[in-house]
Amino acid sequence: MCAVVIGAGSDKVFEYLPNNFNKKKFLVNYGVPHNELLIKMQNMSKRQCLSNKEWPEIKQISAWMISAETATFMKCGGLGMVASELPENFNTVFASGKHSISIITPMYLGDTGKKKAELDDGVYTGAESKSVKVKKIKTLKVAFAGKTKIRDFAVDVYCGELNGVTYYFLRNDRFFSINPSAKNPSGQTGCYVRNVNEVDEVEKFAFFSKTVYCMIESLALNPDKNITMPNILIANDWHSGALSGLTKYLTLAKVYAGRMDMSIADKIRNIPIIHIAHHMGYQGWDYDNTSRILNSLYGDLATLVLKNAKAVKNSNPRTVNTLIVDDTYNQASANMHLADRIITVSKNYMEEVSSEKSFGFDFRDILKIRKNYRNFYGIVNGYEKRLISPNAQKIAEINQFFKITDFKFYDENNLSAKLHNKKECIKLLSRLATDEKYKEQVIPLIDLYKFDDVADLLADAERLPIICMTSRMVEQKGYDVAINAILHIIDRYKNSPDSFPIFILGGAGNKDLYSDLMTLKDNAKQIFRDFAKRIFVFRGYKDQFAYCVQLAADFYMMPSYFEPCGLTQMEAMAKGTLPIATSTGGLVDTIEDGIDGFRTEAFFAGGEKIYGTNLMAQRLKNNLNAYEDALEKALRCYYAAPDVLHKMQCRAMADDFSWSSPQGSVYKYFKLFTTGAI
Repeated sequence: MCAVVIGAGSDKVFEYLPNNFNKKKFLVNYGVPHNELLIKMQNMSKRQCLSNKEWPEIKQISAWMISAETATFMKCGGLGMVASELPENFNTVFASGKHSISIITPMYLGDTGKKKAELDDGVYTGAESKSVKVKKIKTLKVAFAGKTKIRDFAVDVYCGELNGVTYYFLRNDRFFSINPSAKNPSGQTGCYVRNVNEVDEVEKFAFFSKTVYCMIESLALNPDKNITMPNILIANDWHSGALSGLTKYLTLAKVYAGRMDMSIADKIRNIPIIHIAHHMGYQGWDYDNTSRILNSLYGDLATLVLKNAKAVKNSNPRTVNTLIVDDTYNQASANMHLADRIITVSKNYMEEVSSEKSFGFDFRDILKIRKNYRNFYGIVNGYEKRLISPNAQKIAEINQFFKITDFKFYDENNLSAKLHNKKECIKLLSRLATDEKYKEQVIPLIDLYKFDDVADLLADAERLPIICMTSRMVEQKGYDVAINAILHIIDRYKNSPDSFPIFILGGAGNKDLYSDLMTLKDNAKQIFRDFAKRIFVFRGYKDQFAYCVQLAADFYMMPSYFEPCGLTQMEAMAKGTLPIATSTGGLVDTIEDGIDGFRTEAFFAGGEKIYGTNLMAQRLKNNLNAYEDALEKALRCYYAAPDVLHKMQCRAMADDFSWSSPQGSVYKYFKLFTTGAI
């Protein structure tokens, strides 16, 4: 263990944490410090978690949304949607008061094979094919570990304006390259690739947090006319989870070491941090590189900080320190303990993570404390309804893109075009199945598995439901539950094969899950060849393809194991495609069972019932049974109660979860920013 001599003046000695300190018998002894700064550090977590402390007076909001993903330039999931859409809508709604949110994000450059981003002659084109004119306004020096030792890395700050939002892009080609290493796992895509410099996601986003801190410190020391100092920091999930440790610990440690004036430290550490927690299962942990990352973040003050990073008292022995969980660096941990407010993306998920260990993991007890002291809230993610509802212009663009299709516009007042679109989707699937050259022209990066020509089903389209599942292929989404539910339906429809639905399943992500979907199709073929023909399996993502599938589909499968908020169900509902979902997280907050979609009547986690009555739990026993039950309920409604189904589709399309609707989430965030509560 490193020695730290805590004396006076020049007698103070500061050292890095030794390599692999966490792999030895390691115990932090929180002695009683006799220095006011160290006392503040040791009491920081208690102060942040065990109080609804006074919120600073903020008359004009100038917030930074700090996000590894943005829907505009690099989207891999829902957190990217929040990062772009919350600032865009907030800035529009509150423009008269000159309130604003700016976005801080990496400038990714390179080509993953699926996503490409480049900077060319002052124009940055991100991985989502959107471009913005940018100007370099600042260069930062950020101390971080290189291949062998800690050194200064130059980070160029570029600024651009798009959709009413100021973007600050942070460029460093070592950390933010998206050219993949040969060692990159198949499931790691987009900004999460292990890149050619062998920088993985945890190290990449630790560097991101450190760069944002350096940017704030630079502005605190020397105001810059090109960048407004933020008065609120919004940390979008674990990627910027190290931030509160840097602003609240490192500043005090620098004062203690005589490297920063207290006035500057106060200016930085008193900026309130709001941490938005999306998936609690994703925390950014790294056991092997714990020393390397902590030393990179805190330099030679790392031992001092670690020895005073005392966690709030809770019943979990794994979380006695705010910077590590069970001897492992955990990027989310600092913000979970030290952020001024924690927000998660639905009310029901807030209840789940603060009460169930299988949802809150090591942070359940901390979140329960925070909930009780009213500094942890749930705000349902919004969306841009005009962008996800059937849109005449976008439908015209899709028809132009596919060339052979004639998808039509519809809304909740006239759903007749939904059937027409179903026929167009069947035509498109059949063309993709029979024309390899056409497939390579329109969706070259999507892998198709034994697509079949189903043009013979066009005459029966009205009585055949299309059921789709086009989410990311990750375990969370419950593809295994979907597969087993479909096998159950196959067994049920043996005696009425003509009524067997069309299933469209796939998305970007895990090769193993794609293999499982291929096996489903092969197994179906063994049972009944015509069933297999109606199962379409693919891997990859193309917005035009996903959009037109939802225009045609009757149902959308969401058998998620957890779903903090979920945006896909809202996107489907806006198109009159009814979700069939498990009763977890934001799916409970956004889907009314039997009104605008279908949900399971019970939900289980860790062998325990989380949702539903005891009677339902006894009948259904597990999530697979519960989901099969919900799927059958949806199909019965389709075949036996078309009028009810039509009303549900109209209601789903009329629902409005837009950020800026009268009760929209943007107003809840405004109240949070100005009062610290909702």
